[in-house]
Amino acid sequence: MPTVVYTDPAWAVNSAGELDAGRADVERAVYADAVDIRFGPHRKGGFDVSGPAFLESLSGADAVVIHRAEITPAVVAALTPHCRVVARQGVGTDNLNAELLAQHGILAFNVPDYCVDEVSSHTVAMLLALERHLVSQDSLVKAGRWSIHGGGVPRRTADRTVGIIGFGRIGRATSRKLQPFYQRVLAHDPYVHADLMRGYGVTAQSSLAGLLAESDAVVVHAPLDASTRNLLDHAALRALRPGALLVNTARGGLVQPEAVLRALRTGRLGGYAADVFSPEDPTAHPVNRQIIALPNTVVSAHRAFLSDTSEHSQRRRVAEEVHRVLVADRPPLFGRLA
Repeated sequence: MPTVVYTDPAWAVNSAGELDAGRADVERAVYADAVDIRFGPHRKGGFDVSGPAFLESLSGADAVVIHRAEITPAVVAALTPHCRVVARQGVGTDNLNAELLAQHGILAFNVPDYCVDEVSSHTVAMLLALERHLVSQDSLVKAGRWSIHGGGVPRRTADRTVGIIGFGRIGRATSRKLQPFYQRVLAHDPYVHADLMRGYGVTAQSSLAGLLAESDAVVVHAPLDASTRNLLDHAALRALRPGALLVNTARGGLVQPEAVLRALRTGRLGGYAADVFSPEDPTAHPVNRQIIALPNTVVSAHRAFLSDTSEHSQRRRVAEEVHRVLVADRPPLFGRLA
């Protein structure tokens, strides 16, 4: 019987922080008796996604499903020659290393569209929370400091311009949700033609600097790769309008933490919201710790994708594609990268 290893599935951890194999109900409904399921090493508090125990857990796997774990040369060496397919349980592919897998004859795929609605809604929610100073008001009122003007006076969004960096599936959905709130919606994406943006009622900006200079708020939906790492650095943020807001629900590596912190302290940024950091937990990074301690920031724990429906869909679709490869001996239908 072929075996699939789930390296670090958040859904398999119960409320006590322990790995519970019984939670793989969605997967077992798909695999039935045709595929065996194993999990990566877990200690209370988290999965091991590197080191000898992690690599040993991959031995003999016919398929591997990763979440935050990264595909490295050491991982590929552990997978060879048995593994036929690696799945990324999510949208992003920066940790999948599809090119390296392809060099060893291993298929790779992600699930690129299961959470378009959730991430776009989360993005808009974070931006409006910054615009309306909701988090600071919440803290003040709960602390017994009732003040209408506490936390600052919001601006009228209907007079403002919002820019979107990255105009793929999620960027397009976000543009539709932002249009009722803002006067203008701009977008910058070197891989998307201005004609398509116009079809969504969005004005194209050919340069990142141009978008930043014209926007009162900016949301980030770009993929992370070598060309976009630290895309928003000191030089980029200097192009922002003073007091502009920035929301990142894409990847932590797209922004340079030192640049964000400086922009917040100087007032170049009027507020910052992020669902993603690098490393994942912002409290584990000295600069990100300072960012999230500021009163004009809003953060969440990389859960913009999450809803009861989206998580179920993601899990089912991954299992169906793995089953298709291992049992039907056919390539994945959706999200195939290599």
